[in-house]
Amino acid sequence: MKIEKNSVVSFHYVVKGLDGTEIESSRKVNQPQLYLHGYKGVVPGLETAMEGKQAGDTFDVTVAAELAYGLRVEGKMARVSLKKLQKAGKLAVGRWVQVETEQGMQIATVAKVGMTVVDLDLNHPLAGKVLVFDVEILSVRAATEHEIEHRHAHGDGGVKH
Repeated sequence: MKIEKNSVVSFHYVVKGLDGTEIESSRKVNQPQLYLHGYKGVVPGLETAMEGKQAGDTFDVTVAAELAYGLRVEGKMARVSLKKLQKAGKLAVGRWVQVETEQGMQIATVAKVGMTVVDLDLNHPLAGKVLVFDVEILSVRAATEHEIEHRHAHGDGGVKH
């Protein structure tokens, strides 16, 4: 089966910067990525490159910043109470944290840690970066009605929310 809208895709990936520095790998943790094609489950440039591929395919794709995590927006900062990030553990400049925003959960980068507040850069940590993905498609199947209704893939055992 070829990847098209409403396909559930399982794949391994390694994402690198243009200089070849590895940023993340699903292989290191042996956890393939699972997503519902056509519903923005992966960055747009990668989703476009997946179209028409099938299980067993391997490929590399270079994704422009605009089609990955977007361009950086200067001044996209927030100051939050240290109490709101207690569960994040020890905070240090440059560390990535998850924070609840008006748009939902978001990854932010710690810019400054004060005595009672933390300054966060709300740009995604990979915003403004061209990314290179090495991909291996493991499986492709038709989505279930529930997955389409929920707009995301469900793993083994079905719905877990």
